[in-house]
Amino acid sequence: MATSTPTGPSTAPVPPPVAAAEPETSAVSTTPGSTAAVSATVLPSTASVTTTSVTTSAATTGPASGETFWADAERHLVRYGGAFTPAIIERAAGSFVYTAEGRKILDFTSGQMSAILGHAHPEIVETVQRQVATLDHLFSGMLSRPVVDLARRLADTLPQPLEKALLLTTGAEANEAAVRMAKLVTGRHEIVSFARSWHGMTQAAASATYSAGRKGYGPGAPGNFAIPVPHAYRPDITAADGSLDWRRQLDLAFDLIDAQSTGSLAACLVEPILSSGGVIEPPPGYFAALRDKCRERGMLLILDEAQTGLCRTGTWYAFERDGVVPDILTLSKTLGAGLPLAAVVTSAEIEQEAHDRGFLFFTTHVSDPLVAAVGNTVLDVLARDGLDRRARSLGTFLRRGLDDIAERHAVVGDIRGRGLLAGLELVADRATKRGSDALGALVTRRCFELGLHMNIVQLPGMGGVLRMAPPLTATEDELSLGLSILDTAVGEAAATL
Repeated sequence: MATSTPTGPSTAPVPPPVAAAEPETSAVSTTPGSTAAVSATVLPSTASVTTTSVTTSAATTGPASGETFWADAERHLVRYGGAFTPAIIERAAGSFVYTAEGRKILDFTSGQMSAILGHAHPEIVETVQRQVATLDHLFSGMLSRPVVDLARRLADTLPQPLEKALLLTTGAEANEAAVRMAKLVTGRHEIVSFARSWHGMTQAAASATYSAGRKGYGPGAPGNFAIPVPHAYRPDITAADGSLDWRRQLDLAFDLIDAQSTGSLAACLVEPILSSGGVIEPPPGYFAALRDKCRERGMLLILDEAQTGLCRTGTWYAFERDGVVPDILTLSKTLGAGLPLAAVVTSAEIEQEAHDRGFLFFTTHVSDPLVAAVGNTVLDVLARDGLDRRARSLGTFLRRGLDDIAERHAVVGDIRGRGLLAGLELVADRATKRGSDALGALVTRRCFELGLHMNIVQLPGMGGVLRMAPPLTATEDELSLGLSILDTAVGEAAATL
């Protein structure tokens, strides 16, 4: 198992940091500059081509200076979610990323919540090098051994009746395929999701995403409904003692769904833990009750385990805690350990019905052998190294450290999560739970300056939630380093209030 030797935090100055995430980022400025000139000899299509001359400037033959890099980024990149982290990342290994200036940054987000084996895991590197040299991509109707092996092995990790897999590239694509399948099989079109959900940026996935990105793009897919999130720290429907009354909340939610539905409810698409929504974990019993609501209405239950699947929460799948088996399961991020691999897994019965009705999801990179081979290696490492058990153990260690920070700093309102997916919510006032975007931004900035990258989730109605998802291969020393930096940053930020 590859790990990195931890070192102390760097004190080198850096520009203001950005916490890159699905729904939120911070700002960075870039400097203007010029780009390299490229010219080529172009011949008519009927001519016999013998040579092509391409002239490049020195700027394109070696690493650009920092000033040139940011000028090129500003001039040529489309901004897809705010601004970019103000550091040029040159390489990554284990639990760390390294900047062009030589700074070593502890990565508490596993890239985009994906690199569960750390960066540049030697077995992943070897698999990519071997597979790309033999079989990387095929016509989408062709099959290869890595694809069939991965489908079979995924089924072996899952309870019955989940045994049929469709291998794709991203979480959004997997959710798109799952929703498409559910609509076809049920003959209906309405989809229910959590009000703080994040399922992706393609049409059906974005239409079921409510945490960000809904305004300005015109109508989403028809028939999408949101239900409230069962958030124990910020309950909306309460029992006599002030605690969350999630059963009454769920009943009221579906009363409203029934009132709005045209009688065409197809599926409920939800995350077992809402990561981008602020690391919110529905209470035990919730998903069994949600499944029952779906069954009563003839709906399918789709669970999106992009971030929670494959050992991160301490079990192979987060739904195991609740004893609920979804009709359709989607996997992505963790399945490729940082490479673009996703899966839709369902029962033979649903797959047969979809096939009989002409299910079509013929995409360019469906069943690609290169990333399927990586997925097989990921399963090898997870099983061999017992990374479900390791996530439980390290998760306990991380939670203990976060609890200690909460005891020292009154600005910590809540700590939540499971295994190695943790959230720490910052508040300006513990008694009122009043949030502070400024506080979250200060902590995130200072952590980055001290050598720790985390993500801040800032949504209406809650304080800044620091989202942590370190690699499952991290060491206790690395977690201790991250906790130490976080403790310092929270203390310094709290002193400004």
